[in-house]
Amino acid sequence: MANNRTGRLNKHLDPASVYRNIVRKYGLETGVSAEVNGLCVHSLRATAATNALSHDSDIARVQEWLGHANLSTTRLYDRRKSKPEDSPSFRVKY
Repeated sequence: MANNRTGRLNKHLDPASVYRNIVRKYGLETGVSAEVNGLCVHSLRATAATNALSHDSDIARVQEWLGHANLSTTRLYDRRKSKPEDSPSFRVKY
């Protein structure tokens, strides 16, 4: 399988590698330690979607941005009704 940008990737990305080399690395740079329960790609996507919706973005545009085929999937990412302190990204210091 080729990477769309470079054409050089000939195998699938390893999810553990994505977590270890991207999510964990940038989490640590922003002050989120590896011990934070729930820190993963999906929690970051949910945070980004929730943030966009909290700032009056249209849910259909957020759906397109996230690449969801169904609007109900995007609604699962909307965490506006949950407590912010329950989100791993709540600990990020801006």
